[in-house]
Amino acid sequence: QVQLVASGGGLVQAGGSLRLSCAFSGRAFSSYSMGWFRQAPGKEREFVSAISGAGASTKYADSVKGRFTISRDNAKNTVYLQMNNLKPEDTAVYHCAAVPLPGYSGTPASPGDYNYWGQGTQVTVSS
Repeated sequence: QVQLVASGGGLVQAGGSLRLSCAFSGRAFSSYSMGWFRQAPGKEREFVSAISGAGASTKYADSVKGRFTISRDNAKNTVYLQMNNLKPEDTAVYHCAAVPLPGYSGTPASPGDYNYWGQGTQVTVSS
């Protein structure tokens, strides 16, 4: 059974930085593609970033390109989202997600592509 626990959210001023972490519990973490999504109040869940199992492929939403960086440490079963130059419009609950894609360098960008979800961590950016 896969469990995901996201952490690292908080309150930060515009222009600041945060690093989110998502701890994966289960087997064969390196065979899972991992994604980050966010959901602001009254809005649908939207794709932020994804990384393939070996970390060779990454994908970003246009709104975060150049500011956010996704990475993973397969020895620690953890995926990270480094968020720099944060803007008020980045305010949302951030969720990590996982999907098993062994041998495939996929970076799915649709919520429906993922099987497992974490509980989310709140990010609030003040202006």
